[in-house]
Amino acid sequence: MRKKVDCRDHPSEMNCTLVITGEEEEVIRAATEHAVSVHGHSDTPELREQIRASLKNEIPQHA
Repeated sequence: MRKKVDCRDHPSEMNCTLVITGEEEEVIRAATEHAVSVHGHSDTPELREQIRASLKNEIPQHA
């Protein structure tokens, strides 16, 4: 099942609204890169585990 992470679930001063969706490892990689480059976090195992813990299942939108 595809996963997603939503910056709106983690309030910040930036009021970031980015949502990343994909396969679990893709989302973790992209979300980590985003957290480092945009939010100033360090790429650590702890950050990756926090991201993994915050993943939600993507609910497919049917037209």
